[in-house]
Amino acid sequence: MKQITCLFLLWFAPTLFAQNTVEGTLIENHTNQPIAFANIYFPQLEKGTTTDESGYFILNNLPSGNYKIVCSFMGYESFSKTISIPLNRKLEITLNPSAIEMGEIIISTPFHKLQSENVMKVEQAKITDLKAKGALTLSDGITDIAGVESISTGIGIGKPVIRGLSSNRVLVYTQGVRLENQQFGDEHGLGLNNSGVESVEVIKGPASLLYGSDALGGVLYINPEKFAGQDSNAADFEGTYFGNTQGYSGNIGYKESAEKLKFLIRGSISEHSDYNTADYRVTNSRFKEQDFKAGIGFQDKQFKTEFRYNMNHSKLGIPGEIGEQTTRKTPELPYQDITNHVFSSKSNIYFENSSLDINLGYIYNDRKEFEEPHDHHDHDGHDDHDDHDHHDDHDDHGDEALEAALQMKLKTFNYDIKYQLPIYGKFETIIGTQGMHQTNGNYGHEILIPDATTNDFGVFGMAHIHFEKADVQVGARFDTRQIDVVNGFTKSFNSFNGALGVKTKLFDLITTRLNVASGFRAPNLAELTSYGTHEGTNRFEIGDENLTNEQNFQTDLSFEFKSEHVEFYVNGFYNLVNDYIYMQPEGTFIDETPVYQYVQEDSKLYGGEIGFHFHPHPLDWLHVESSFETVTGKQDNGMYLPFIPANSLSNVLRVEFDTKWVNKLYSFVKLQSTFNQNSTSEYETNTPGYNLLSAGFGGNITLFKNNLNIAVSGTNLTNKTYINHLSRLKEEGIYNIGRNISVSLTYSL
Repeated sequence: MKQITCLFLLWFAPTLFAQNTVEGTLIENHTNQPIAFANIYFPQLEKGTTTDESGYFILNNLPSGNYKIVCSFMGYESFSKTISIPLNRKLEITLNPSAIEMGEIIISTPFHKLQSENVMKVEQAKITDLKAKGALTLSDGITDIAGVESISTGIGIGKPVIRGLSSNRVLVYTQGVRLENQQFGDEHGLGLNNSGVESVEVIKGPASLLYGSDALGGVLYINPEKFAGQDSNAADFEGTYFGNTQGYSGNIGYKESAEKLKFLIRGSISEHSDYNTADYRVTNSRFKEQDFKAGIGFQDKQFKTEFRYNMNHSKLGIPGEIGEQTTRKTPELPYQDITNHVFSSKSNIYFENSSLDINLGYIYNDRKEFEEPHDHHDHDGHDDHDDHDHHDDHDDHGDEALEAALQMKLKTFNYDIKYQLPIYGKFETIIGTQGMHQTNGNYGHEILIPDATTNDFGVFGMAHIHFEKADVQVGARFDTRQIDVVNGFTKSFNSFNGALGVKTKLFDLITTRLNVASGFRAPNLAELTSYGTHEGTNRFEIGDENLTNEQNFQTDLSFEFKSEHVEFYVNGFYNLVNDYIYMQPEGTFIDETPVYQYVQEDSKLYGGEIGFHFHPHPLDWLHVESSFETVTGKQDNGMYLPFIPANSLSNVLRVEFDTKWVNKLYSFVKLQSTFNQNSTSEYETNTPGYNLLSAGFGGNITLFKNNLNIAVSGTNLTNKTYINHLSRLKEEGIYNIGRNISVSLTYSL
């Protein structure tokens, strides 16, 4: 045994202890002038630096192997290339000037490529940009991304909709792990705060090959803020005031990194009164939220790991009808009280020419829903559970003790393990396994879905093949899910899925992408087992344990034209969903509450996005942007699907430049046109269109030798009264938010 161990160490030692240096210079292609303060980054290693005034950079302690290096700087096209480390020479990298924004690294796809290199089209937006446009919350901000909308209950509750699909058909990833927070309910919000978040990526279309069940409609991938650069530290605090709600949000953070250890911490708080329209305040649309994030990382030789934690607590009023007009910020009954804990671990082991990635996550979601006190009847056996902690919750309405009418605790452990094989010729290959163990427990007077355990397991393989004139991505996957209901049934669901994509250049300036993929979604616990009143929806919901998998097949085709000053794209999709699950009213009542039943029907969705970006020469400070998005959802029986967003057109005029006193000064004017939605389901009403005008400005100034960012924005400047088709308050005829002016200050130390 000792001999075997010694042989293993002799083989493995060169890999473990071989440390390398990469150095070089970055210059402009046309002038050969050095580019100072540009970003140099190895995405697979999550390690980078910046160039000095002479364009020189150096990175030490890099492992041996093949890794992608990305160089980027505003005003230039990003450079990306896989290099073999160790190098026996210095790098000399040239960047080409470009008026179009620099490319960003995409994290949600497995090979960490620039968007221009991806076979699969992925949208990315920076949180700072979304907030600068006046977004009150993260769920509000993502609606600025083409093809993404939000089902909203006021301003505090919103859930993502990607090309007409939402709830358990859209998977949300945060801190590298899947977020589970009872997302089956259309009045269950995203449950994430935008503080401590760097960017959002959106995969539009079936991503079951990468993420398994519940990614049938797409993925919303939330990228947390990066750690500080090596041997550096940073601190900042931000405050924002929202005039419409007389609300505020604030956060403060600090991060520091040494050679091997790094950590960060951030806390935030926000409070909002009922939002205002031109005619009234929407009673009980107020909410409060506290958020805490922390992370610690370690990197040494061939190993890197980080651990992150996020606690989010929110108290959300559930509006129903217009009542007392007040600016109080404490929600009244009914309201939700939700605490979400996310623990994540991300580790990378680098071998000579391959790597192993291990992501582990634990999510603890405690959802309470409170209503006006009334007599309750005990449910069988639920008062006898050892850990059913029925405790009194004192709200801020007085001294009366309230118990949650509905309380569910969802505990989820998930894992994601990928092995990237050595690059062989033109092939990059990843194999992996993903899984989840989840338990649901009830602790309230009322029970909507029973106690149950869910187990997922999946295996997959994917390859990226580089040809001279095209890139091909192909993969296959098998998944199984088992649901065990306490004192009930056991159900199993299985599915094979595959994906094939091709990216090529038709001409020098035109790139086309064609992706064909299948996806699936196993019925969730609510769809199989619901039997009871769902607080906040005013529905008595009945599930069906005989529901089967949703299975879809989607084709995506995109064309992108990109020159130095003009960018134009067209994306089209056709999505067939067999056995689509939806809720249908029965026309009966239980306890004066309308009864809804989960049913299935084959369906299809189709549509796409068109976008245009003009950056004329020599007016380098001017940007003209337009985008149009459309989606239609129909069942095979001829009926339209519910909650399909209306067609919309966005036009933006934006200017950006530097002055002597203000750095990165910008201003914008935006006109968002939403058209009539007349393609409605049998139980929906038509929604008229509307136009919303927004504007804003901001920039960076130096204050006490540090950077102060100022952002002022105004949304719905004409105070238009309107109702979005995806608003859950539409049935009550309650308007969406009116004019809102926000002012944000961020000071960096």
